[in-house]
Amino acid sequence: MAGRNTTGKGEGKAPAHRAGATENRPAAAPEGRDLAPEAIAAIAHAQHGDPFSVLGPHEVAPGVWEVRAMLPRALRVWVVGLDGQTELAAMQRRHPAGFFTGRFESGGRPGYRLRVETADDSSVIYDPYSFMAILTDEELAHLADAGSDTVYRALGAHRRRYGQAEGFAVAVWAPNASRVSIVGDFNNWDGRCHPMRLRHRAGIWELFLPEVPAGSRYKFEVRARNGGLLPLKADPVAFQAERPPATASLLHGEPEASWSDAHWMTTRGEGDPRFKPISIYECHLGSWARIPEEGNRFLTYREMAERLVPYVRDMGFTHIELLPITEFPFDGSWGYQPVSLFAPTSRFGTPEDFAFFVNAAHEAGLGILLDWVPAHFPNDPHGLGGFDGTQLYEHADPRQGFHQDWGTYIYNFGRAEVQSFLVANARFWLERYHLDGLRVDAVASMLYLDYSRKAGEWVPNRYGGNENLEAIDFLRRMNETAYSVAPGVMTIAEESTAWPGVSHPTYTGGLGFGFKWNMGWMHDTLRYMSKEPIHRRYHHHDLTFGLLYAFTENFVLPLSHDEVVHGKGSLLGKMPGDRWQRFANLRAYFGFMWGHPGKKLLFMGGEFAQEREWNHDASLDWHLLADPLHRGVQALVRDLNRAYRQIPAMHELDFEAAGFAWLVADDRDNSVLAFARFGRDRDRPVVVVCNFTPVPRAGYRVGVPAGGFWREVVNTDADMYGGSGMGNLGGLEAEEQESHGQPHSLVLTCPPLATIILQRQAS
Repeated sequence: MAGRNTTGKGEGKAPAHRAGATENRPAAAPEGRDLAPEAIAAIAHAQHGDPFSVLGPHEVAPGVWEVRAMLPRALRVWVVGLDGQTELAAMQRRHPAGFFTGRFESGGRPGYRLRVETADDSSVIYDPYSFMAILTDEELAHLADAGSDTVYRALGAHRRRYGQAEGFAVAVWAPNASRVSIVGDFNNWDGRCHPMRLRHRAGIWELFLPEVPAGSRYKFEVRARNGGLLPLKADPVAFQAERPPATASLLHGEPEASWSDAHWMTTRGEGDPRFKPISIYECHLGSWARIPEEGNRFLTYREMAERLVPYVRDMGFTHIELLPITEFPFDGSWGYQPVSLFAPTSRFGTPEDFAFFVNAAHEAGLGILLDWVPAHFPNDPHGLGGFDGTQLYEHADPRQGFHQDWGTYIYNFGRAEVQSFLVANARFWLERYHLDGLRVDAVASMLYLDYSRKAGEWVPNRYGGNENLEAIDFLRRMNETAYSVAPGVMTIAEESTAWPGVSHPTYTGGLGFGFKWNMGWMHDTLRYMSKEPIHRRYHHHDLTFGLLYAFTENFVLPLSHDEVVHGKGSLLGKMPGDRWQRFANLRAYFGFMWGHPGKKLLFMGGEFAQEREWNHDASLDWHLLADPLHRGVQALVRDLNRAYRQIPAMHELDFEAAGFAWLVADDRDNSVLAFARFGRDRDRPVVVVCNFTPVPRAGYRVGVPAGGFWREVVNTDADMYGGSGMGNLGGLEAEEQESHGQPHSLVLTCPPLATIILQRQAS
């Protein structure tokens, strides 16, 4: 039975009891209609679908009330007044399983408590069945409205106070269940103790749990329509969950954080993010660093606020993108198979600890992006699959509802309640945790009905096509909602096909994302860099092809976790040549990437040339920074970020053709290319020159758009980065000689396997 708790917060909609409004008196000779034995047996065997019609207070004759309670552990029970002292009735055991009734006279619906004697102790408790309905009709009506926040405001477990009773109001969507009970530490996981009230209009089951302490474990025991019991289900809207491998939800309520990021939140929306520098550090919190002295444990959220945040700020990145941290059961999924979408994983601490981490990032001037996974969900028995005995969240037809590649379920985006659930989840992270954006995983798998399916394995849409019209509608609704309720956020699509308008506004027919990962650029350029320099002349187009479509979307250039796992090796491991050449190749590649149009993303470890492939079970190899070559790559990335942020020409017009011009695109024989970047101030352009062979190119003439002095901002071959130290002595004057269609030119020394970035200085 429930224990006492005095930590509940928040006010309920109305008092549950009318204390003092009526006078309760023990009935000298209680009379009235009796309860049918079948109803008692159904409650005793946890088979009754309408427990409030049986349990709690019922007027059985004019002025005579009968209180009924199911208390399996009780030996004796009394009905007492709200003061906990006045005895109103001694209850009679009506069923050996622990069903009790007691009658007394009352002028109206009585307020009361129960004094319960067990083999261990005696306590006075509130009766959950003495309280009125929790959710209003208005809330029920809005639960299926995609874009509303009602899902996380109404469902899940929320701290409430009704009269003098504090506890948790719990609600869950399970319209096809015949009975749902809350089970947990507070009732010995006994489904007979707390069956829930069904609100038929919306298929919502609800119950107020008085005096149950925060942090208690709980799940739902669901009986299907066919009478069978399902595996115990975690709360789909739980705000905290047990640390895996345990799978219970925890009574917590919405996060109660102490925010001090008001300035960040009000200023992050100033200006158009397309014109701002965005350099993202992609991070897996479980393997960025560990504590080897303490059993190789994870860092906590608060420790990451102290270590990760200042490191990323020092490196010059603008954002941290977290691999999924919504609670997930299997470490090896990296978070991409989440079960509790509203709970930050307890591997690293509490919800308040996660909020502390976000707040610390904001105070340091860093945004936090979350890798968000609405494309699919795992088939763990405690999860969403078959939640109420039917395919509630997923499609019933496996051709639509099961992902063959990942062995996971696919959401039924056409179901209003499912779409509302997912859009509300996006809102939740942006509003309640102040996150600055969402990167949406596996968008292509959502857009195409025939994604990774053979003929006959998929169901066409109503027009006979392969477009998932419901998923398109969901993505548009999610983006419209995100940008309307959280000014200054961004949404980013991982979309690997040529689907048009991914990062275009919905009112022009686009999907509404702010940005899209440029997967084509990543694949082409990594393929090029993996070639021996002598062969690169035959693959020159891999570096130039991306500019044919670079301005069709708002692209992010991603060197993500996906490129350093599953046998692909590290970024450094992809580079050819001897040890020095491998580092030089990587430095040159980073210089090319930071100079290229598009926002930047780099997975952790790449910034110091991690040697081995990423392992989610181990820390990054920070000891490598004792090696000057690794330290040099780290210094280069720091300086590239600094230049990228400080020089408008390197970021202002990332998505406009006016911000780019080829200077040398066809020198495949020397594997040299050069291009100019422009900002709004066209008098301060930047020129990027790459030499992807180990042969220095002295006296290499490159046309430039203007005369004057061109300062060498970055040279990836500099001594301090581990290079040979070859360069242009800090800069040089442009000559009044036309070249490459430009009125002036520079005669450069192009270092071996290097990128140089030059900026024209103001007159």
